[in-house]
Amino acid sequence: MAVKAMGWAHVFPVSGGVSAGRHWTRGHLESLPWTAEEPETVDAVVLTVSELLTNAHVHARSDARLVLTWDGDCLHVSVHDEDSTPPLRRDPEPGEVSGRGVGIVGMLADEWGTRCQPDGKTVTACFRPSGGRQRGDGH
Repeated sequence: MAVKAMGWAHVFPVSGGVSAGRHWTRGHLESLPWTAEEPETVDAVVLTVSELLTNAHVHARSDARLVLTWDGDCLHVSVHDEDSTPPLRRDPEPGEVSGRGVGIVGMLADEWGTRCQPDGKTVTACFRPSGGRQRGDGH
């Protein structure tokens, strides 16, 4: 059986990349057959993109390469930055304005993980559209 996949890739610079990344992602998701029936999943994907791009810009201080891949089962959202340090889940105090990104990704994605490489790291989150799926923080 042949595997068919669709994908898009773009580099978002540190300056202004997060807003552009959300807009770019939402535009590409509109071409997928399930997004009209699953606006909550689309919103979760867009929020995840925002968090991952922000982490790349703020913590890695690098541009971020965003790749979206739809394989018929899972929408893979991958963000690569130039820092090989894996993201850390923090427990911020009430009122702190940062430190929630990894926790948010863990709550929204069906699966997520990090792959460290010599030139940085790639954080990938998977979203499986369909009713009744379970969200998880497993990486």
